[in-house]
Amino acid sequence: MEIQYWQWPESEWCSQEIDRKKVKIVTAGVDVGAASSNAAIMCDGELYAYSIIHTGADSRASALKVMDKALKVAGMKMEDILYSVSTGYGKANAPFAGETMTDIACHARGAHNLYGATVRTVLDIGGQGTKAISCDKYGNVTAFVMNDKCATAPGRGIEMFAEMVCVPITEIGRISLEVDQDPEPVSSTCATYANSMAMENMSRGTPMNIVLAGHHFGIAWRNKILLERLAHQSWNGIVEKDLAITGGVAKNVGIVSRIEREIGLKVLNGKGDPQIAGAVGAGIFATEKVRTGTSE
Repeated sequence: MEIQYWQWPESEWCSQEIDRKKVKIVTAGVDVGAASSNAAIMCDGELYAYSIIHTGADSRASALKVMDKALKVAGMKMEDILYSVSTGYGKANAPFAGETMTDIACHARGAHNLYGATVRTVLDIGGQGTKAISCDKYGNVTAFVMNDKCATAPGRGIEMFAEMVCVPITEIGRISLEVDQDPEPVSSTCATYANSMAMENMSRGTPMNIVLAGHHFGIAWRNKILLERLAHQSWNGIVEKDLAITGGVAKNVGIVSRIEREIGLKVLNGKGDPQIAGAVGAGIFATEKVRTGTSE
């Protein structure tokens, strides 16, 4: 079987702490992203089960598949779900969802749930786009900025590079830290060009760990700039803590640790996989719709 170096492992989980017999409202959120599709089952607004799969060429099929897997791990059927909300790149292709919500709103609300009410800044680094978000103590969005139009998100870019150099995506960040000092960052805003520059450095005999360090430093630097843009727009020029990072890149220690270093803030550790933040936020919105009687 051919090794897929770029793929994060698919996963699923179900809570052992929530007593389903006491649950009144069961909802679901699905985040159909460019790289992964994620579904969350919420019981009275708390995460009960989730599933993460790779998004295929057919986003509708991916939405149905990830929802089916989440329901199975939860021991439920679709009829048990009172209401569902979808978000993400393919949000319009989730046929079971009652409505759609923006990924910015869902990641802010999801981060608030997974990382705690102290979160004020959320950095969502996904497969297609990167967003820096300010939120209040309720997880409501107060301001946001997005990556430049020509800048492919680090999520897909780092996956492409992992495949090019045959290093598993789960290891590439750790290897990038095996240097005494970071080299100059690969500064291009285009992921394809940045990968090309990194490969050119390797062809010149630059060791793998140094090439990876420069590549990861470049991604971290671009995210630092995005956070600073948000800080100047919504605060006093300083990135407001607490900071949470969502999306698959949040699992890359080489990028996260460099972002922490460059902005001088520690990133929060949350409960659950950071890839599910959007789905959790969508599920919370679905719960609120049921509670207020505004579900369609």
